[in-house]
Amino acid sequence: MTESLTRTYYGNTALQWLIALGIALGSLIVGRALYWVIGNVVKKLTAKTKNRLDDLIVDMVEEPVVFLVTLGGIWIGLNKLVLPAQVQAWMGHALHFLLILTGAWLITRLLDALHKEYLAPLAEKSETDLDDQLLPIVRKGTKILVWTVGGVVALNNAGYDVGALIAGLGIGGLALAMAAKDTVANVFGGFTIFTDRPFKLNDRVRVAGFDGFVREIGVRSTRIQTLDGTLVTIPNSQFSDAPVENVSLEPSRKVTVKLGLTYDTSPAKMREAMDILRDVASQTDGLEPERQVAFDAYGDFALNITFVYFIRKQADILATMTAVNMAILERFGGAGIEFAFPTQTIYTKPA
Repeated sequence: MTESLTRTYYGNTALQWLIALGIALGSLIVGRALYWVIGNVVKKLTAKTKNRLDDLIVDMVEEPVVFLVTLGGIWIGLNKLVLPAQVQAWMGHALHFLLILTGAWLITRLLDALHKEYLAPLAEKSETDLDDQLLPIVRKGTKILVWTVGGVVALNNAGYDVGALIAGLGIGGLALAMAAKDTVANVFGGFTIFTDRPFKLNDRVRVAGFDGFVREIGVRSTRIQTLDGTLVTIPNSQFSDAPVENVSLEPSRKVTVKLGLTYDTSPAKMREAMDILRDVASQTDGLEPERQVAFDAYGDFALNITFVYFIRKQADILATMTAVNMAILERFGGAGIEFAFPTQTIYTKPA
């Protein structure tokens, strides 16, 4: 047994390999134990405090700290081995690379927690919608910035010449710009939305064949929840290239009703029908004072009346239309005014 432990494999004895493996496995066990302690002990302690900040910090650092403990144990175990200088240098670069990326991971988790717990509620309480629109963009932009800086620093500490790498990327910059022209157009479209402000969050808009409510305005795209309940992502370039109808900004909803009366309707009944329509418009709640009634056409099968009224912005559109239509149906029925339907009278000439 002792002889087998003292045998050399790749420059290290079997005992050294077992010690390194034991330390690595031990670090995994310690990491899992630490994860359990944080989840079942530390979080319960922080939950008893009045301040939410400690709960956020513990929740966000939990996984990165466990990863760092595991990584540290593996590093200690590998250092117990005698390895070639090139391998040791590579391991050192890899350690620095992972440490810096873990730091970026930790920072982005903390920023997400602060955004969700503090910034988002503050934006919801504010009177303006501009902060609600800008906050998701700032959140995403900050995360991209942190990961970009973290990646550059990690590559630099890993021994890569970041300056040469950036210069090399500049050579393909033109090709990248051509490939990303749609993305650039969408970004400029987002800039147009924020400067011109054709709509804001929760406005109802019609654009590119879609009708719905604006739920999120991003740098590249805008999400609209359609009247069917589905969520549609529309590139921002669509808003600069196509007409955008903001339904929420309409002062009132115009409704045009076409009514057809039978051809045996007398002139008196026609005037009575138009008077009924004016009276319905004046007595129905939720309508603007302005209305229009006209006997405007002799149709193929009916005498046509056009009735135009306007629903106030605050009123329930469907309920108001139902009230108007029910009142017309009841009043016309009570007055003996008949609606027309397609009919034909055929006259035959005797032979």
